[in-house]
Amino acid sequence: MSDGRHRRARATDGPWKGLNPTMALAAKGFVLAFVLFAIRDVEAAGAAFERVRVWIEGTLDWYYILAVCACLFACVFLACSRFGRVRLGDDDAEPEFRTSSWLAMLFSAGVGIGLLFFSIAEPLFYFDNNASAGYPNNPMADLAGAVSLDEPRALHAMRVVYFHWGLHGWAAYVLVGLCLAYFGFRKKLPLTLRSALHPLVGDRIYGPIGDLVDLLAVFGAVFGIATTLGLGASQMATGLNVLVGVDPGLVTQIAVIAAISAAATLSAVSGVSRGIRILSEWNIVLSVILLGCFLFLGPATWLAGFVATSLGEYVRHVLPMGFWIADDPGQAEWQNRWTIFYWGWWISWAPFVGMFIARISRGRTLREFVIGVLVVPTALGLLWIGILGGNAIHLELNAAGGVGTAGIIDLVRDANYEAALYGTIARLSDIGWLTWAMSALATLLLATWFVTSSDSGTLVLTTLLSMGDRHPPRRFRVVWGLGIGLVAAVLLLADGLQALQTAAMAAALPVSVVLLLMIAGLAKSLVEEG
Repeated sequence: MSDGRHRRARATDGPWKGLNPTMALAAKGFVLAFVLFAIRDVEAAGAAFERVRVWIEGTLDWYYILAVCACLFACVFLACSRFGRVRLGDDDAEPEFRTSSWLAMLFSAGVGIGLLFFSIAEPLFYFDNNASAGYPNNPMADLAGAVSLDEPRALHAMRVVYFHWGLHGWAAYVLVGLCLAYFGFRKKLPLTLRSALHPLVGDRIYGPIGDLVDLLAVFGAVFGIATTLGLGASQMATGLNVLVGVDPGLVTQIAVIAAISAAATLSAVSGVSRGIRILSEWNIVLSVILLGCFLFLGPATWLAGFVATSLGEYVRHVLPMGFWIADDPGQAEWQNRWTIFYWGWWISWAPFVGMFIARISRGRTLREFVIGVLVVPTALGLLWIGILGGNAIHLELNAAGGVGTAGIIDLVRDANYEAALYGTIARLSDIGWLTWAMSALATLLLATWFVTSSDSGTLVLTTLLSMGDRHPPRRFRVVWGLGIGLVAAVLLLADGLQALQTAAMAAALPVSVVLLLMIAGLAKSLVEEG
C-alpha cells in the first residue's frame, strides 16, 4: 500500500510529470517570492535579513548548540551498538561505488568551497587579538590566558577552527544520510526525509505532513547551497582579479555564478555515475596537488608538529567546547557570529549532503556508513585546514617586520576573507610563475568544487520533489540548477556575506526540528527490527 501511495503522489502526465505537483508548486512559489522580495528593495531585504539574524542569535543559540551535540552523541551510539551490523539495503546488497570513489564524493559534496574560503582566513582571525570586528577574536584563547600573538595562541586558533569543521558538523550529515539510506534502501520507502517519520506517523507521510517535511528540507538545501555558492563566487572573483586583473566586484561575482551554475546544471543532467563522480575524483586530484604545493613551499617539519599538536588539542577539548555557551556580551557576540553560524550552515546543508551520501551508499553497513562519513572526510578536512592555515600563521609568526606584519592578517582585519588564500600563496614563493600557477590552481579548484556542490544540490532537490526518484526528470534539474544560482546572486546583492550567513542560519531552524524527529523515527525502527 505504501508503494502505491508513493507512486500516486507523483504526476504521471502534464507539465509536472515525474514530480509531486503540490511540492513543486510550493517550492518554486516560495523561491520566486523570495527573489522578487529581495530584488524589489535590496536595502529593505538586507535590513530584514539582519533582524532575522539578531533574533536567532539572541534567542536560539543554546538550541543550535544542543541540537548539534545530540547529533554527535547519536552517531557515536549507533556506530558502537549492535545496530552497526544492519545493512543499508537487502542483507546481500553490495556497495554501488568502490570505496575510493565513495570517499571522494563524500568529501567534495560535504565540504568543497567552504574549506578554501575559510581555511586561512578563519585561523588568522582567531589568532589575531585586536578585536577589529568589534568583539574578541578568540574568547576561548583569552580565557586560557593565551592573549599574545605567539604559538600558544596559534594552537588555540587552530583548535577552534577544527571544532567548527570537525565531528559536530559532520554528525548532522551522517544522521540525515543514514535515515534516508536506511528507510529508502532497507525499508523500500521513498528516498526522502518524510520516510524517516514513518515509524512515528505511518502512511500519513504521503499526505500534508510528509509534504511539509520535504518542503522544509528543500528550503534548507536551497539556502544552504546558495550560501556556499555565494562565498565561492566572491573568492573566484578575487582569484580572477589576481590572475587577469578583472574587477572582483558584484558584477564579476554574479557572472561567475551564472557560468558555474550553467556548467553544474549540465553535470547534474548527466547524473551521479558520470558527471558528479568524475568531477569529485578530479577535485581530490587537484586538492592533493595544491596541498603538496603548500607542503613543499612551506615549513614542512614545523607544520607536521603544529598540525599534530593542534589536532591533539582539539581531541582533548572537543566535548567541553561543544557544550560551551558564552554569557559575556563580547564572547556571546563572537559565538553567535561564528559557532552559531557554522551550526546553522551545517544543519541547513544536511538535507542536501545527507540525500547525496545516501544515494551513493546503498549496500554499506550502518557502522561502515557512520565511521566512513564521520571520520574520513573530517580527518581530510582538518588536515587541509592545518596545512593551509598553518602556513599562513607561520608566515605571520616569522614576518621580517615582527609578528603579525606579513600582511595576510591585515586582509582578515579588513574582512577581506576571500583574499587571504591568495595573499598566503603570494608570500610562499618569490618565483612569479609559480605563484601565478598556484593561484590558477586554487581558482580552478574553486570552480570544480563550485560545480560539484551545485550539481549535487540540483540532483538532491529534484529527488526530493519527485518523491525520491533516483533519476528525476532532466528538465527539472535544469530549472533548479539555474534557480539555486539565482538565489545565490540575490543574496549577494542584498547584503553580501551577512545575507548569506543569515540565510543559512534561518533555514537551519525548521530543518533541525525535522532532524530530531528523524532520529526518533530511526531509533524506533531499529529497535522494532531487533
